[in-house]
Amino acid sequence: MIFHETPIAGVLVVEPERFSDQRGFFARTWCEREFADHGLNTRLVQCNISYNHKRGTLRGMHWQAAPAALIKLVRCTAGAIFDVVVDMRLDSPTFKQWFGIELSAQNRTALYIPEEIAHGFLTLTDEAEVFYQMSEFHAPACERGVRWDDPAFSIQWPGEVTMINERDRNYPDFML
Repeated sequence: MIFHETPIAGVLVVEPERFSDQRGFFARTWCEREFADHGLNTRLVQCNISYNHKRGTLRGMHWQAAPAALIKLVRCTAGAIFDVVVDMRLDSPTFKQWFGIELSAQNRTALYIPEEIAHGFLTLTDEAEVFYQMSEFHAPACERGVRWDDPAFSIQWPGEVTMINERDRNYPDFML
């Protein structure tokens, strides 16, 4: 695997290293040893998928706070998404900054998202599926979120949002 830093400390793009031959290719998408060698948390307790019928579906921006703060490894297994993170760590030099990247079944790239980083995505295709590996169990009492279009973050989404649930649409403006 090839690990690339992003402008947000601790958020990494994880690219599979392909070994090709006449059959196609082989690549690892998870290796506890390689993640540990990069100083990353290797605890995985839950995996989830999110299936999205239509292009323009937005999910986010969510994170899980202490005592159940979690790390996510996110990849798109069908279609394509624009995946976004926002640094919600008060003591971080990149607090309130965002980073976005296209994840797709074609590029097979993943995003490693540390604790206290809000996460969301916009589907770029119909029938987009997202696979999440999580370091902690879902804890509803620890769920947090900010609005996808909050001017405090100025996220530049690459397309129109045509579908979003009530909760994600109605988060209040971010205030410290």
